[in-house]
Amino acid sequence: MAVTGDETESATTGVMSVYQNSSPVSVLSQAMDGSPGSLPSPQQLTEEASRKRELRLMKNREAARECRRKKKEYVRCLENRVAVLEKQNKMLIEELKALKDLYCH
Repeated sequence: MAVTGDETESATTGVMSVYQNSSPVSVLSQAMDGSPGSLPSPQQLTEEASRKRELRLMKNREAARECRRKKKEYVRCLENRVAVLEKQNKMLIEELKALKDLYCH
């Protein structure tokens, strides 16, 4: 079996990415290696579709996780801003009251 660049890289670093598990070559081209006129079996097509679905679902889960994280960060920033503005508003109301008391009496 020949060693590809992906295998060499993962062997060197000790880390294998999920995206490196399968090469860009699909089951269709692998099935065609056997003989020029052969087509992939229904089982191979089902396995390929299943693999693609799992990869898509995994990417979607990651994207959803990142979206939720960003939303929480955004809400946290908004809450902090509300607190600062409420504090500033309270100080301005007190200052206004003090000035009214000073000039009205």
